[in-house]
Amino acid sequence: MSLSSIFDEGILKAELQRHGIKPLHVYTIWRHVMDHPNAALHQVPGLPGALYPLLRTRFKALTSTLAAHSTSANGSTTKLLLQLQSGQSVETVIMRHHGGAGKYAGGPRPGSDRATLCVSSQVGCKMGCSFCATGTMGFVANLTAGEIVEQYVHASRMSPIRNIVFMGMGEPLNNYNSVVQAVQTLTGRCFGLSPSRITISTVGIVPRILSLAGDLPGVNLALSLHAPTQALRCQIVPASRAFTLDKLMAAVDAYQASSNRTLFIEYVMLQDVNDSSQDARQLGCLLRDRKVVLNLIPYNHTFVVGDYRATPADRVHHFQKIVREEFGIRTTVRQEMGQDIDGACGQLALKKLKASPDMEDIFLDLQRREESRR
Repeated sequence: MSLSSIFDEGILKAELQRHGIKPLHVYTIWRHVMDHPNAALHQVPGLPGALYPLLRTRFKALTSTLAAHSTSANGSTTKLLLQLQSGQSVETVIMRHHGGAGKYAGGPRPGSDRATLCVSSQVGCKMGCSFCATGTMGFVANLTAGEIVEQYVHASRMSPIRNIVFMGMGEPLNNYNSVVQAVQTLTGRCFGLSPSRITISTVGIVPRILSLAGDLPGVNLALSLHAPTQALRCQIVPASRAFTLDKLMAAVDAYQASSNRTLFIEYVMLQDVNDSSQDARQLGCLLRDRKVVLNLIPYNHTFVVGDYRATPADRVHHFQKIVREEFGIRTTVRQEMGQDIDGACGQLALKKLKASPDMEDIFLDLQRREESRR
């Protein structure tokens, strides 16, 4: 039987309750594991005697191991390869916004505390976005809440983490319960991260968008849009055949009415695909009068089949100028980091698992789930 992660809060608290042990001991265990990376659970001091055999037989301090890590030439980005106890692997990326990466015994450490951690929520992804390397893997497995939190634990031993973005491998809202539990743990008593420093990205799982404001108040939402029309979006984001643009924007409006939060729009710039002046104006019309920040993302080359190229910088800025000046939409261009270690947007993939997903199965699955909720 596989042991559970000690950072899987729901499972740990349920076991403690079942054995009549107070849940406050959870935080004692977590703090000790965080402060003593090599300590075994039976070495945690001050616990009730009945708790030690429970920890030994049901839990592990970490169910994942750091198999490898690589740091970009400029020290700004470190990609971690974590092996799960299932034998599968995931990648997570530390992005340092200022300062270099000095060295210490455990690996690279930044010269600043403004590091962002890009975490994965699944092994692989079933959304099949045509420009994304992770999409070529197909869906392999959901991560548990503990496995998500463990990415933070591993990363924080290399850099102090200030922000977390769910923009790694997988569609977070397709692993909704684990993502919600992981965020609640990370923003809870022990870790104490602010919800406003956590961002969850989605291609647009409409029912879950409608639930998010109530389940995770204060957390940011980012929408991977990538096209201003339904027809073009279907080419770039095939899963949008199940969640059409009109339904998606209606869900966005409902989310914002409930949360009163700014929505972040992600838009990968693909040369001669979605980067024309007409595309910019169509996008401006779509987003106008909504409380959004548009983030234009330079395309990063991957091994995916397709003839995509990055939009030239001058054309990106022309696109930005149209949306910003003609439609009054706050628009930024993302500073890309980690391209030299395949750690930038759209590049995360475990090449040994690479396999094209069956897109028709994906569409049918999403459509069935959408229809079952009506």
